[in-house]
Amino acid sequence: MLVLRLLNVVAPAYFLCISLVTFVLQIFLFIPSMFRDPSTTPLFSPALLHGALFLFLSANAMGNYVLVIQSSPEDLGKDLNLGKGAEVADWLDGSRSPGSALPSTHFCRLCARVTQRHDHHCFFTGNCIGSRNMRNFVMFCLYTSLACLDSLVAGMAYISATLSMSFADPLAFLTLLPHSISQFFSGALLSSEMFVILMLYLWLGIGLACAGFCCHQMLLILRGQTRYQVRKGMVVRARPWRENLQEVFGKRWLLGLLIPVRNVESDCRRQKGK
Repeated sequence: MLVLRLLNVVAPAYFLCISLVTFVLQIFLFIPSMFRDPSTTPLFSPALLHGALFLFLSANAMGNYVLVIQSSPEDLGKDLNLGKGAEVADWLDGSRSPGSALPSTHFCRLCARVTQRHDHHCFFTGNCIGSRNMRNFVMFCLYTSLACLDSLVAGMAYISATLSMSFADPLAFLTLLPHSISQFFSGALLSSEMFVILMLYLWLGIGLACAGFCCHQMLLILRGQTRYQVRKGMVVRARPWRENLQEVFGKRWLLGLLIPVRNVESDCRRQKGK
């Protein structure tokens, strides 16, 4: 438990550090050096267009990241009558009356609260993912993977021009790291260039991981399930996939796809239910 609590603090700091390094490399290194075209007007220059694209992806990723943290799942434990001397964890483990349990509830020991429609605990946000922040989590994974892909392409273009090498062969990227390590220790490669090469593989790993999270989460949303339900083998009521999507993304899904916003409609339905 101590290791998990430490990871819950270190992982968000690690993500923010990687985001800051990526922003600095893109704005102050890749874009000024790789997107120069004197023949175009400043308004439609490649540097400005690529910078606008990167800022759009980064703003959506960080905006949804903040909303995932701010839109914490509601603590249902304080509203439940668990009985005198009853522990929340015991109640969820089934030692209490089965009729008192709400569907898809889970007690997170890291957050110390009971949340409805619990999906999982995200260490990179230090928060549980539930009904209130599921849409922002999916958008966060989507735009993080796109930002990493954009940084990967720009970084490869920078390394290709700096080291005069071609990535036409797919094996060139796979052999880039061991070849660069040998050149770095022999003194033929600068530390700044080696750092960019290491960031290429980091962007590839983070981008693939976030894309996998996004695709897996969308599949569960279409089925109307959560990871916690799948892990526990819970049976969910079959509904049309459109209703499952609307429950998570709301009717104004296009607005949430373009800018980071809260799912106001789900909050309104929750207040009407109360």
